[in-house]
Amino acid sequence: MESRQPDESRAGIPDGGGVTGAEAAAQAEPAEGGAAASPRPVLGVAGLSPVSRIIVALAIAVLVGVVTVHLGAGFLHVAPANTLSKKHDETIDRIVFPEFEQNWRLFAPNPLQTNIHVEVRAQLRMPGGDTEETGWVDLTAMDHENIRGNPAPSHTVQNELRRGWDYWTDTHDEDNRAISDRADLAEDYVKRIVMRRLGPVLNEGRVEKIQLRQTSRRIAPPPWSSEQWDTAPVYRELPWWIVTGEDLMESDREVWEESAQ
Repeated sequence: MESRQPDESRAGIPDGGGVTGAEAAAQAEPAEGGAAASPRPVLGVAGLSPVSRIIVALAIAVLVGVVTVHLGAGFLHVAPANTLSKKHDETIDRIVFPEFEQNWRLFAPNPLQTNIHVEVRAQLRMPGGDTEETGWVDLTAMDHENIRGNPAPSHTVQNELRRGWDYWTDTHDEDNRAISDRADLAEDYVKRIVMRRLGPVLNEGRVEKIQLRQTSRRIAPPPWSSEQWDTAPVYRELPWWIVTGEDLMESDREVWEESAQ
């Protein structure tokens, strides 16, 4: 007789290690009393409450409206004159030209277009009693030379002469006449700045008077510019100022007084 192998497909009991139908159903169903999977959180605007959604929508609408109006006003302002811009000209100007002044000074201050130098010459009393005048000395150029190549120039070198000169011009008119109660103080201030640089004696002569002048030169336009203007120097001479001991530092004052003997 032939032996037959058992038909596994008809067997009610699977091979060892198998899972019965009841066990599979039990595994498919969640355990009694077990926690259900938590839902995913809703992100973005959809996760907001209805009131919050309304607020966000209104804010976006206002922002879009403001940007649209501003861009439209700017376009009509720079565009050639047309019916719409003429009709709303006053409104456009109110938007484009607000209460606060609009210029480039906040982000890109206008660069100086004129070089201003302060120069001085002195009247000397020589040992024999004669008087001599020196040539003009460019004090501003001396400051520039001290600044050039110096990684940390002093505040005095950078600003003392320039601010002193501005102080004097602010207290005097174009004819060098005083227009302020501080005019005499400005003169003494500038005189002392200059004498600290000249010293009490020049070329063996005692400094008795000094005269200042301003030399202004317009900066030449760049090669690519079509603009043209005169770059010749323009001078503004001040009257001669008498030097006294009060205009000198204490150490220079002694030398200055001794040179008069």
